[in-house]
This record gives sequence, structure tokens and C-alpha cells, in this order.
Amino acid sequence: MTTFPRSPKVHKGALIGLDVLNPVASVIVFQYNPDTLTRSIQASALTPQAGAEQSEILRLKGPPRETIGLEVEIDAADQLEQAKESAVSMGIYPTLSALEMLLYPKSALVIANEVLLRLGIVEVVPPEAPFTVLVWGPRRIVPVKLSSLQITEEAFDPSLNPIRARVRLDLQVLTYQDYGLLSPGGALFMAHQIAKEVMATLGSTENLAELPSIGG
Repeated sequence: MTTFPRSPKVHKGALIGLDVLNPVASVIVFQYNPDTLTRSIQASALTPQAGAEQSEILRLKGPPRETIGLEVEIDAADQLEQAKESAVSMGIYPTLSALEMLLYPKSALVIANEVLLRLGIVEVVPPEAPFTVLVWGPRRIVPVKLSSLQITEEAFDPSLNPIRARVRLDLQVLTYQDYGLLSPGGALFMAHQIAKEVMATLGSTENLAELPSIGG
């Protein structure tokens, strides 16, 4: 009897927005993992002053600034085939709305701030965006800020609910310099950086073994 190896389990990428007022408002598990993910990493270096020592040129102010761009596809075809109520009545509006809410201040806070202003309270704290985490496999779980969304809706049902779309996500990775090292966001980024250091050491060790011996 011939046996075949099992297919590897594919981890789903996700974007999770955590909000105390509505904890499940923005949990987006990617229906299809993007084929490409674009990362831009820019050094956060000190600007040496005139006459500074040569060693100052290499000093860093902190971790680099990293931006991530990816495009996800959202399609309600399977849910419509299974006659799922939300897909039949709203198409992919719920998923699109969960993404968009990462950029919206919560309506309850907006209304509360308006009431405070009308009561004569001058200093009103602006509402915060949800604490957002990009999950891209077990080795890349980082706090991010959604900078922009570009949504291309490609198909609609008879009620003009979108049933297929491509969404471009532009994310900025947030670090312990943004949150503070002892905060949940800062600790999450530091764990990510330490994991990078371990992987870099492993990779460098393997590469050293490939180098020709000196004088060989």
C-alpha cells in the first residue's frame, strides 16, 4: 500500500486590531495569503556633527524604520455557495469594514469628546487607533500602524454588495521606541528583534562553514 506525505499546514496571515471597547471589531484573517510582500527598511542613524569622531558615523538612534506593503484578495464565492447569511446579505462588506475600522476613531469616543467640548472642557484627548498586530507566520508577529488602504472592488451582487475585492495594505512597523520597551507593543517588537538576531547568527554560522579556509 502506497502512502503519500501529508500536505504541509499553511499558516494564514492575519491583521488583528485590539480595542478595549470592541475587542472583535477588527480581526482579519487573510482568506488567501498574498504571493508577495514588500518590505522597505531604512536605517535610523545619527547625523554626525562637523568634526565628530569617525566612530559617530556608525552610531544608531534605534531600530530601523520598516514599512510593509502587501495586497490581499477577498472573495465571497465560497460563502455564497454555502449560503452563509452574512455573505448573502452583505457580501464582503464585513471584512472590508473590519479593515477600514483600523483607520477610524471609535464613534463612541467621538461622540463623548463632542459632549465634553460642549460642556466647556477644552482639553479633549484624541481617540487612539486600535493596537494592531501583523501576524505573518510564527517568526513575524509585529506591532504595526496601518498607513493606508487601497480597495479595488471587482464584482457585486444584485444589491450592489461587493463580493470580490483586492486590497492594498501599507503598514508601518512600530518599535519599542514608539511604544516604550516595557509596554506590550515594545515587548512584542523586542521579541521579534531577538528572534531575528538568533536567525542571523544561525545563518552566519552556516555561511562561515562555506568559506575557504585561510591559506588553504
